[in-house]
Amino acid sequence: MIADTRKKLAGFLTKKVWEIDTGPLGSFKTFVVKLIRLLYVAIREFAEGQLTLRAMSLVYTTLLSIVPMLAISFSVLKAFGVHNELVEPFLLKFLAPLGGKGEEITVQIISFVENMKVGVLGSLGLGLLLYTVVSVIQKVEKSFNYIWKIKRSRSLARRFSDYVSVLIIGPVFMFSAVSLTASFKSNAFVMKILSLEPFGSVFYFFIGKIPYILVCSVFTFLYVFLPNTKVKFTSALVGGVLAGILWETAGWGFASFVVSSTKYTAIYSGFAIVLMFMIWLYVSWTILLVGAQVSFYHQYPRYLSAKKESLNLNNRLRERLVFMVMYLIGFNYYRNRAPWTLHSLVERLDLPLDPVNDTISLLERHSLILETGDDPPAYLPARDIETIPLKELMDAVRLVNSDTSVIALHLSPLPEVDHVMESVDSAIQESLHEKTLKDLVLSSEKNQREQ
Repeated sequence: MIADTRKKLAGFLTKKVWEIDTGPLGSFKTFVVKLIRLLYVAIREFAEGQLTLRAMSLVYTTLLSIVPMLAISFSVLKAFGVHNELVEPFLLKFLAPLGGKGEEITVQIISFVENMKVGVLGSLGLGLLLYTVVSVIQKVEKSFNYIWKIKRSRSLARRFSDYVSVLIIGPVFMFSAVSLTASFKSNAFVMKILSLEPFGSVFYFFIGKIPYILVCSVFTFLYVFLPNTKVKFTSALVGGVLAGILWETAGWGFASFVVSSTKYTAIYSGFAIVLMFMIWLYVSWTILLVGAQVSFYHQYPRYLSAKKESLNLNNRLRERLVFMVMYLIGFNYYRNRAPWTLHSLVERLDLPLDPVNDTISLLERHSLILETGDDPPAYLPARDIETIPLKELMDAVRLVNSDTSVIALHLSPLPEVDHVMESVDSAIQESLHEKTLKDLVLSSEKNQREQ
């Protein structure tokens, strides 16, 4: 009976749910079907092990960086005189699933942070401190970029400007939020309103949900900010809410595990507290990455499929895609329109992100396009479109794997085959002749006039 149930469930998740036509369904049923597909793919990605490996790597990184990161936030909050009122409660909340052990770890971390005197480090010491923090966030960004299939991280200058600004502004916003909440609750007029029902009950109900809202907000912010691409707020919110629910649920389950783990304390003695801390860090990082995966699939539903399939373009499609991307970039540049971003090109071409991203990387390597300093970056022709021959685009595609030139040196000459290849090259040269990217851009107007 159990085996039959498992078989039916597996058949539903791997086949039937993907065959459902959501067109005739109502909005709620469509939402449920899409949610099931989304969760199935996210669980499949998790089971493959890449996310867990990256989560393990981030645990080690966290152990090295937690004190420097908190030291910077501590220094900022110290200017407001609220460092103890915010940093310690934050750590206690994060380590609450560890029970009494969480309080011990919090005391130790706060002690380390207080003993680190940022003011006496000097310029070199402060620079190394900031570099440590930036390196940590960069590692998190790389994990997010892997999930979002982005192959380029932020530049060094953007890392410092973006990351450090968050580390400085974040604590200030935290302090402002706490201060506003306290002022709001102590206001005489507000207190009078709250004494009336049902306003008081509703208010305190929502006050009790604030920790959950804050957790989901933090996850959502990370999903919007950290990937080096434009993430839709709706997609980030979907991942943030799911990750927030998972984190709160995992915290409850982990707390129960800690209470019943007396045998681990007996085995590992004083090291048990470190072990529990590392396990909880691993669970937290895993949840963060799973939520990022959900955000990605929500934004790019094209990747949702029953089986994970790699999209491999044949040579003809690769050539066509290179010409299409270059045409779009050249057209907007020539017409003084807003330059294309990776996200807008994906939307325009209605393709998955991978092939478009690979094409952009190919064009950049051959110095055919340039990336702007905008956020997210946009793309422009590397030089005047009148000086970019179409033959150069074709050569960029045909020589995409430059390593094969080594193999070509070892190929024995065969006149019959060499003659055919020379004929192909000549045909391409004759067909493209001296046409440039500008000719391709202007050909659209010519076609419209003829129609």
